[in-house]
Amino acid sequence: MAPALWLAVLMTLAARFFMKKRPAALSLYAQAAINFVVSATVLALGLWLWGDDGKMVTYSAMALLCASSQWLMRRAWQP
Repeated sequence: MAPALWLAVLMTLAARFFMKKRPAALSLYAQAAINFVVSATVLALGLWLWGDDGKMVTYSAMALLCASSQWLMRRAWQP
């Protein structure tokens, strides 16, 4: 679960740095926790589906879904 934790924390901090004009919908800890749950779920599903840990497809899906959840939490679709 270490990749999920690192990605969750780094994605939350990067969003604060790159999306300065967007108000945060949740606190920093809540965003990191939600990103961790999403990332850990994707890692568990990848392990269950392929029976092997560390597939690049799983890591790509983890990054994509974590970024999507961060985008939703920062309300990036609003002007």
